[in-house]
Amino acid sequence: MKSTGKVYLVGAGPGDPGLITVKGLDCIRNADVIIYDYLASPAFLKYAPEHAEKIYVGKKGGDHTLSQDRINALIVEKAKEGRVVTRLKGGDPFIFGRGGEEAEVLVAAGIPFEVVPGVTSAIAAPAYAGIPLTHRDFTSTLAFVTGHEDPTKTNSSIDWASLARGIGTLVFFMGVKNLPHITRNLIDNGMAPETPVGLIRWGTTTRQESVFGTLENIVERVKAAGLKAPSIIVVGNVVSLRSSLNWFENRPLLGKRIVVTRAREQASDLVKRLTDMGADCMECPTIQVIPPKDWGPLDAAVNTLSTYDWIVFTSVNGVRFFFRRLFETGYDVRALHRLRTACIGPVTAQTLMGFGLKTDILPENYRAESVVDAFRNENIKGCRILLPRAMEARPVLPVELTRMGAAVDEVTAYRTVQARENADQLVEELKSGAINMVTFTSSSTVRNFKALLPEKEPLARMMNGVTVASIGPITSDTARELGFRVDVTAATYTVPGLCDAILAHYQTAS
Repeated sequence: MKSTGKVYLVGAGPGDPGLITVKGLDCIRNADVIIYDYLASPAFLKYAPEHAEKIYVGKKGGDHTLSQDRINALIVEKAKEGRVVTRLKGGDPFIFGRGGEEAEVLVAAGIPFEVVPGVTSAIAAPAYAGIPLTHRDFTSTLAFVTGHEDPTKTNSSIDWASLARGIGTLVFFMGVKNLPHITRNLIDNGMAPETPVGLIRWGTTTRQESVFGTLENIVERVKAAGLKAPSIIVVGNVVSLRSSLNWFENRPLLGKRIVVTRAREQASDLVKRLTDMGADCMECPTIQVIPPKDWGPLDAAVNTLSTYDWIVFTSVNGVRFFFRRLFETGYDVRALHRLRTACIGPVTAQTLMGFGLKTDILPENYRAESVVDAFRNENIKGCRILLPRAMEARPVLPVELTRMGAAVDEVTAYRTVQARENADQLVEELKSGAINMVTFTSSSTVRNFKALLPEKEPLARMMNGVTVASIGPITSDTARELGFRVDVTAATYTVPGLCDAILAHYQTAS
């Protein structure tokens, strides 16, 4: 008989994935089952073990995939199978999260559990909107209130008189639909009509938007802005501090929906940089980096490293896959002790340095032609050069080095194949006009991106209003050959250079 498992009721935070607790992440990493809500960021699922079962239970306003009773039963069922269950809930599980009800069910079923608190949106959304909920010059009292109460109820469970006259800052959850009811009750019970009010939608995320006013005009302003749930409502004089403390919504790319087509294992730096500037990134990796079909040619090169004079790395992947195979075949970095090295790009050089080797040649420009130019200062006639890189890479480097008298062995260290992750979502968002920009970091990302688009739809129509940003001229040339209009080409052919070019583009446009 299987022993009973354990349940962790985990607060996932308000939306920004960076605001989950360290313990919350540990619970995800160690889970056998993850049961998650609409407001719990899907970004957390990448931390789950491969074997973990992931179950989405909805809990979106008016649209519940499962009722609360069925969610309770599901948690109990999975725990009784002897599994570790992480129940991932938006915000904090014990603040209007019905975590208390789920805990009571677990107690009744004799299932051990722990509660892992989360950052509640009631605190985080105002903070990201530049509103401190308490401030010694304004108030030291604070109340959290549900805004979801039925306005047709004869007797309200909310003491409106005490809230209106006795609390300095009020924070309402889930109250957009009932905003007229909330403002009317506060004014009717003595709160000044000119009291500042702010509504923050999708607080802490790159989709955050805010509307501000007073008790007497906020309903009209929210209606005019078309602001909808999920939103937090803040009422009180501290809202006036927003004008001087707004820090999050001033970021230059806020609200821009940008597609990142890079392979997932390499996309994190680009996604982080764009997100830090406010962009809403959609990861749609168009390529997947995999080993070659046959390790034989690379193994042969590894086994005869002592016969080479140079080794040239053209990418981070080339470095990683070369050293992976070097170690797998029983060697270590000492096998390269007499070789000189060249790298394309500072990131490639940094990756090589991570294995204890400093590159001898690092050209100023990050393309094959620049490596060729750099070698003109070296006497490589009669030298043997190993070039471990992607299958079907551009021929310019081996051709030109051979012309200079070197014997070049080009071996496949890895392959890139097409990926289709999030392809359906990508097409849907392009058709709806939700995408502002698509980024390309290599010619293969361009080719594979185009292959994801429906053949029957004209490219110009699919990309209408979409800005195309490229990491460099080679990638831009490929994009133009395939029918794309390239709006941004990085002057420095790196991820930081691409981000700088994107930022400059939007700053110029504004």
